[in-house]
This record gives sequence, structure tokens and C-alpha cells, in this order.
Amino acid sequence: MPDATPESFVGGCQCGAVRYQIRASAVALFACHCHECQKQSGSAFGMALWLRTESCDIAGELREWTRHTPQGRQMRCQFCPNCGSRVFHRSSPDPQLISIKPGTLDDTSWLHPRTHIWRSSAQPWVSFDSDCVFDGNPPDFQALSIQPDTTGVTKESGR
Repeated sequence: MPDATPESFVGGCQCGAVRYQIRASAVALFACHCHECQKQSGSAFGMALWLRTESCDIAGELREWTRHTPQGRQMRCQFCPNCGSRVFHRSSPDPQLISIKPGTLDDTSWLHPRTHIWRSSAQPWVSFDSDCVFDGNPPDFQALSIQPDTTGVTKESGR
């Protein structure tokens, strides 16, 4: 994975009862088309932004629900008990690695997932504009790492 300079990621749930500010380096941004992510998002796919955290400040109460992944791991799904918005996922044994639901960020204009997983479960009308597509989970974590942006879209510029 490329080393990245830590940035600040700020966001919260839909009703505003949960707010977070995370200082972290972005590790991966991808869209998942598995049936679990479709159910969780209420849409055709879910998105994940994996961060390697330096600090994580959370205001408000989070509740947690645990589900089992196809690989037999446990995924802790954290959400706002007021509005039900899923905010974080934690499934790594590494406590510094957190997956945020990127739609909860205050600024989502820079998001452009270039990796798609679980194409085999994707809705038939979804098209893929990326060469980095997997029918299921990728063979290793490195396949999900953030690649240099060739479109000129960056978090800093937003365009």
C-alpha cells in the first residue's frame, strides 16, 4: 500500500446525533455489489473507505451489530441508534484500520471508487468504468489499495 499523508475526515450520521473527525491515511475506496451491502445500503451497492487512523474522535452514541463474513470473520457494524445510519465497519484485527461509510462524510464530492468487488452479484443495469473489477473478493488486500488518480479528482481539489 502506498504511504499517504494523514488527512482529516469529518462527517456524521443522517440525523446529526453522531459526528466524527478522524485523522488518517486513506488506504482503500471501493464499491461492493454483494447482497449484504445491497441490503445494508438499500441500494445497488455499498461503498467503503478504509482508513489507517492516527486519531478518531466520535461524539454521540453508536450501537453495534455483528455479522459474519463469507471468509468466517466477524464484522462489527456501528450505527446511530436514532436514525439507523451505518457509520463504521470494523473487521480487521488491526485496531488502527477502520472502514467508514463514505456517504457519511461532510464532503463527498471527491469520492470516485475505481475498484468494484462482487460483480457476480451486481444488478444487471450497473456498468463498470474501471479495469479493477472482481467477481467476488479480491485475492488480497493489496488489490484494494488506492491507486494514483488519473482523472484529476482529488480530495483536496474536489474536481
